[in-house]
Amino acid sequence: MKMSGRTVLITGGSSGIGLELARQLLARGNTVIVTGRDQARLDSARQRLPQVHTIQSDARDPASIQALFLSVSSQFPALDTLVNNAGVMRNIKLYAARSLEDLTDEIEVNLNAPMRMVQQFLPFLLKRPNSVIINISSGLAFVPFPAAPIYSASKAALHAYSQCLRAQLRDSTVSVIEIAPPGTETPLLRAEFANEMKNEKGMDPALMVRQCIRQIEAGQLEVCPGLSKVLKVASRVAPGLIFKQMIRLSGLKPVASQGQ
Repeated sequence: MKMSGRTVLITGGSSGIGLELARQLLARGNTVIVTGRDQARLDSARQRLPQVHTIQSDARDPASIQALFLSVSSQFPALDTLVNNAGVMRNIKLYAARSLEDLTDEIEVNLNAPMRMVQQFLPFLLKRPNSVIINISSGLAFVPFPAAPIYSASKAALHAYSQCLRAQLRDSTVSVIEIAPPGTETPLLRAEFANEMKNEKGMDPALMVRQCIRQIEAGQLEVCPGLSKVLKVASRVAPGLIFKQMIRLSGLKPVASQGQ
């Protein structure tokens, strides 16, 4: 599958992996539209990548997704590539007080949003030849990271959903690709997990994206760059061992009982 000459919509594309995807896809002759909630970040992305198109949109909000579809389908009728990249990763202690609404925010962004985006855009993509849906999951879809429990759960669910979507669309014109990045050097990683990752080095975003594009063009439907491939294999051959390592990396400490 050639990743050139396409019209690509990337959710959450104003920073991090999404912005690097936009940069490399623009360099390959694609038309690229990125979305995000923060207009200032979108403006900054436009300054860095003058060719990119930006649309403010909230991946959490079904009404915003519907409005995004109307805007994109009218302005970019050649759209043939949807990249569900918008995501949130938080360091959550499950024993600490937290509102019920806030607890599941990562489910809304990382799982519900891509499912709603696919539901909204799929009829349009089915009319396009050689169209593609790319869901960005994580290496933590295969082995959870205890310091990020809701994130890990959301990405495991997105992995399962992507497999089911691929099976249902196997005879259609729409290909379904899952990219499962490893820990990547983005502001998000250092902001939320500075302590846990202080002795660890994430993958360079530019290298990660280059590997992903190369694997997609080689026909891979489940793309696991860098250490994600190790996590995927280890989850099958030594799941207990690799999970113990993730527990150690999380730096979890014993929790005192609240009983009498």
